[in-house]
Amino acid sequence: QVQLVESGGGLVQAGGSLRLSCAGSGTIFDINVMGWYRQAPGKQRELVATMSDGGTTNYADSVKGRFTISRISRDNVKNLVTVFLQMNSLKAEDTAVYYCKADRFGGFTHWGQGTQVTVSP
Repeated sequence: QVQLVESGGGLVQAGGSLRLSCAGSGTIFDINVMGWYRQAPGKQRELVATMSDGGTTNYADSVKGRFTISRISRDNVKNLVTVFLQMNSLKAEDTAVYYCKADRFGGFTHWGQGTQVTVSP
């Protein structure tokens, strides 16, 4: 099992910035992709950005040039894995609950509990 904990959400004015953090613990040795997804009220959960262990990124068109996902960082002593999402030039339409996701070899997928991001116009 993998436990993912997100933090860093909050209320920000349009044009502002936030940095989301995701910390993973548990069976993390075979995590090969981590990413961020978001779900706005009344909408389906959508991809924001992903990062592979090899450094390959994938961004939603709506966030390209504004959001940056970090490389996956591993602390083998503490058995932790972390990934960050730097969000700049935030817009009201970025308001959503942001979820961290980790994919492991064998098709296992794990989700965090989510963190609320609210951007005021």
